Amino acid sequence: MSIPRHALLPLSIGVFWKERTEEVWGQLGTLYQHDEHAALEGARAAPTRTTEENISSNCAQGVHTPGWKVLNLTSKLPLHLTNIHYYLPHLREHENSLYPNVVIGQGRTGVSLVMGIPTVKRGKQSYLLGTLNSLFYEMTAEQKNDCVVVIFVAEVNLEYVNSIAESVKTGFPNEVQSGVIEVISPLASYYPDLSNLKETFGDSKERVRWRTKQNLDYSFLMLYAQPKGKFYLQLEDDIVAKPQYIEKIKNFALEQPSDEWMILEFSQLGFIGKLFRTKDLPLIVEFFLMFYKDKPIDWLLDHLLWVKVCSPEKDPKHCEGQKAYVRIRSKPSLFQHVGIHSSLAGKIQNLKDKDFGKNMLHKAHVNPPAKVTTSLRIFQHYTLEKAYEGMDCFWAFSPVAGDYILFTFLQPLKVDGYLFRSGNMEHPGDKLFNTTVEVWPTAVTHTSADWFCLYIGTFDNGIAEGIISPLVGKIQAIRLSIHSDSPVWALLNKKMKLHKKY
Repeated sequence: MSIPRHALLPLSIGVFWKERTEEVWGQLGTLYQHDEHAALEGARAAPTRTTEENISSNCAQGVHTPGWKVLNLTSKLPLHLTNIHYYLPHLREHENSLYPNVVIGQGRTGVSLVMGIPTVKRGKQSYLLGTLNSLFYEMTAEQKNDCVVVIFVAEVNLEYVNSIAESVKTGFPNEVQSGVIEVISPLASYYPDLSNLKETFGDSKERVRWRTKQNLDYSFLMLYAQPKGKFYLQLEDDIVAKPQYIEKIKNFALEQPSDEWMILEFSQLGFIGKLFRTKDLPLIVEFFLMFYKDKPIDWLLDHLLWVKVCSPEKDPKHCEGQKAYVRIRSKPSLFQHVGIHSSLAGKIQNLKDKDFGKNMLHKAHVNPPAKVTTSLRIFQHYTLEKAYEGMDCFWAFSPVAGDYILFTFLQPLKVDGYLFRSGNMEHPGDKLFNTTVEVWPTAVTHTSADWFCLYIGTFDNGIAEGIISPLVGKIQAIRLSIHSDSPVWALLNKKMKLHKKY
């Protein structure tokens, strides 16, 4: 199903984008007056390239889809945009190239947090929907009302852009309807000719094209996001986030003793988890565009900090100390890179943030010794034993009516509470439905398979949690009973807890 043509760029959004584009680019000549040669001199101490670029941006060759149009909102670009013409002179001939193709969007503004996710077509596997699942997992309604997630499909093939939009609409209908998700894409004419770039730093021609287009993609996305909120969080399309990440980010930003910071980092990898104030984005984008053909995005960001705070009369150690005042790292990391197949053709990347594992999502816990059994068909190595021990999740194929999960204690004991949580960040839909929690008190004898005579709770939206009355006494077993067929798999995560009473 293709996106309707009338959704290409609503007039109100287009006019708003035009006005804000003029304003943003108008700031480029007043907020930050660079001397290009001086900046190049300041960037001479390039950092050692220890991490690969993490964003996936194929170097499309400007395939222009027939019928592709945007509203002609102006006969020529405003005079304020002469700076971008200096860095991207080809735009003089393409007056509408800075206006986005808004495929999905309600024009939300005035939020605290804008999250930007660039995505491109990958040859092997797409991680975008998994990333969105992770970001929205356990996000509160209040948080959804105070943020916007902008997905920038950095491709010019309208059919592919529409396919991404449809998958997002299908997977996240409520978020699309409420306006918390926006999907945009650029025009082919936004990109300059990338076929004759100078090969530098030992990179192949294809890699140089890839990283150059990536710089342009980030710049477009940042300028679109700039007027929408107070803070801008740069993410990628192949990550997972820790629970409560929004609350932790806001708290960390508010805890800063000074307003001098320019970047707050919530991941040590590449350009993942970097928080900026939106008022700083015009300066940052201009710097990126000045040198977009020369170096990768993370190097350029480091050079910008050098220009702002480092003295050429001081040694590198002093410079690093000065940069630490404006580039502040939060630990442990809130985002982890999970993609294996890069958007750069043929590239395999196993990048992992070591700090993400610290202060794990779910600490291992001690449940009472028990024998665990189930009638469900287990998927691969995701066993019930590992989930009960807090080591991994339990994952099984679709349950049918009559299936069960049974915990039989090695010694009868008193249990005063329980928590079972189904689904997780990567697979939030794999929940237990129409499932009850039952116990077998030692005071009760049984003569049939239906000996779990005491019902104590049920799963609501994938979660069963409650207390067990002391009147129940010691318990021999707890059973989760499934009463209807399920169209989805069942995942019981390792937050499972039985509170033993001593």
